[in-house]
Amino acid sequence: MVVPPEHRRPRRRSGAAIGNDRSVIRAIGIVLLWAFVVLNVAWMVWMVIQAFRDTRSILADPWGLPTSLDPVNFVTAWTVGDFATATMNSVVTTLVSSFLTVALAAPAAYYLSRVENRLTNSLTMYFVLGLGIPAQVIVIPLFVMLNEVYLTDSLIGLNLVYIGVSMPFTVFLLTAFFRSLPLEMEEAAALDGTTAFGTFWRITLPLAKGGILTAFVLQVISHWNETLLALTLLQSTEKYTLPVALISFIQQQTYSGADWGGLFAGLCIVVLPMLAIYLWLGRRLTEGLTLGMGK
Repeated sequence: MVVPPEHRRPRRRSGAAIGNDRSVIRAIGIVLLWAFVVLNVAWMVWMVIQAFRDTRSILADPWGLPTSLDPVNFVTAWTVGDFATATMNSVVTTLVSSFLTVALAAPAAYYLSRVENRLTNSLTMYFVLGLGIPAQVIVIPLFVMLNEVYLTDSLIGLNLVYIGVSMPFTVFLLTAFFRSLPLEMEEAAALDGTTAFGTFWRITLPLAKGGILTAFVLQVISHWNETLLALTLLQSTEKYTLPVALISFIQQQTYSGADWGGLFAGLCIVVLPMLAIYLWLGRRLTEGLTLGMGK
């Protein structure tokens, strides 16, 4: 019996054809990804080059090369822009807030990863919901609350805000990482009479050093580059962090004449330390983040 053409079922595409389509899409994605990487690297190189040129030469030839490696622009940004004080504020604020965030999030994440009941499930969902709240929404409530306890224009208040804002992501990341760790060693420690805190301190933390380092570095990068909260909560020049000091330096140039070389040098001071940290720890950071998110 011959089936008319209009009643024939369309043939399914073969696995080879689907595989070819996926290969083409993957190839296009790789090309676009590398194009984006090359564009960003080229921008970084151009920024560093312009940091060694003066304003007149930059405006005359934006794509030119410096005639010397005179660090005068960095000296200008460091002194006129008061980047020396801002750098110290950023280093202290970033390290303190990142360390305290991880120190508080690690025990909470360990408990949530090992105990499953209604309370822990609700707490886990509470932290997950915190990931969806943008910082712009809570700026005004935070300012009002800190003003009530006299912690506006204070690095202590800024540290508290950074810790609170960073807790949802850090707890979420470390909870997933702790769940990826084997339970055999913890069970053996429990049979030997080790307390829950002793097990966490002596066994789990050493095993989780990759995830702890990943969480710490991510918080360092985030807090170092954070601008909105610092710009809102800090008013005194001596309390400025680097991103706020850079904005203030740009505003100064508006009235005194734009010093483009100094501005590029200021950008280098803000960006290059975090780039160096990522190049140093990038592979370990990626491995820790992938392992934690994969569970």
